Amino acid sequence: MAKKSEQTVSMVDTFKEFKDTKNIDRTTLMSVLEDSFRSVIQRLYGSDENFKVIVNPDKGDFEIYRNRIVVEDGEITDENKEIELSEAQKIEADYEVGEEVSETIDFTKFGRRAILTLRQTLASKILDLEHENQYNKFKDRVGEIVSAEVYQVWKREVLLIDEDNNEFLLPKTEQISRDNYRKGEVIRAVIYKVSNDNNNPKVYVSRTSPDFLRRLLENEVPEIAEGLITIHNIARLPGERAKVAVESYDDRIDAVGACVGVKGARIHGIVRELCNENLDVINYTSNVKLFIQRALAPAQISSISLDEEKKKAEVYLKVEEVSLAIGRNGANIKLASMLTGYTIDVFRDIDEAEAEEDIYLDEFNDEIDQWIIDAIKGIGFDTAKQVLGAPRDMLINKADLEEETVDHLLEILKAEFESEE
Repeated sequence: MAKKSEQTVSMVDTFKEFKDTKNIDRTTLMSVLEDSFRSVIQRLYGSDENFKVIVNPDKGDFEIYRNRIVVEDGEITDENKEIELSEAQKIEADYEVGEEVSETIDFTKFGRRAILTLRQTLASKILDLEHENQYNKFKDRVGEIVSAEVYQVWKREVLLIDEDNNEFLLPKTEQISRDNYRKGEVIRAVIYKVSNDNNNPKVYVSRTSPDFLRRLLENEVPEIAEGLITIHNIARLPGERAKVAVESYDDRIDAVGACVGVKGARIHGIVRELCNENLDVINYTSNVKLFIQRALAPAQISSISLDEEKKKAEVYLKVEEVSLAIGRNGANIKLASMLTGYTIDVFRDIDEAEAEEDIYLDEFNDEIDQWIIDAIKGIGFDTAKQVLGAPRDMLINKADLEEETVDHLLEILKAEFESEE
């Protein structure tokens, strides 16, 4: 075996330690070491074909041998592959022309510059290998929940590190607004994206994704994990409210009851994890009208008109139910639309007596500009009471009108009926 310098021993020890730290398997590391040695040999001698590199995985050392053919003195054509008879006989006295001589190469003779190049090559290759391993480790784990410690909090993202020193990035856009992270705190999130741009793997996690809620439910509700209950859809306004549609494949199992648990035991832990996000669990049904009705709970619906081709639903409710259907800041109707896949418009239910007393919008053109009337009619409202029964936000957003314009419109319409009374 070649006598190794302190530089050589130090280099091998360094990469033995690197292997233990970065979880690169020993066989792969030794292969990278051999390839790196051969790269340097090829650079020094022009070819590595007649060299044998042996890396000892147990001791962490190596041996390099060069094989050359014995030729008559003065007949060498390639010094790297041939050796004169007189030189060969200095190694072994009985060597003859045509035989192969195997000699040990002292790595220290490569020089300090070659050793430095080798160390840099190894460092680069092992770093690339570690990056590749990291990417391969997580690329198929999208959708899994991970638990990790908050390591660093930045303005746009949070760096998390788990017990195996894997790094995760939690972007601001994937954080629940009520979350307040402290260094050292352990949090849970779901892997939603793994990138490997320029061989620089990054694992992104989310706490706002519907998949995060889905995985939490699977962890807390055994019937979901066992396939007895299916989650059909999830709609979330992270940190505020969420709706989940579930279905049981066993008549003996109440899907909603199983998800909520006795006295809410199963759901409470999830709600706490989501910063007290209100969670509504409803029974899924293929009956679209019934599904929309359940999605709009706690509001009680009078009737529903569907346009299945355009995925639109017109829902009629009593006056006192309209605000319940819409919810605070429109959250209930927004989640119901997300859950069912239908655009839902809410209308106040008007009985026949009220309808007879209604007034067409065109009759107000002496007080309201015609373009405003046309904008309101464009979203399906032709009469004054239809407008008064519609949510203010709907009139603003769907008719694309200024708040002041809508408020002025409503004042005129209300005044008409108040004067009649």
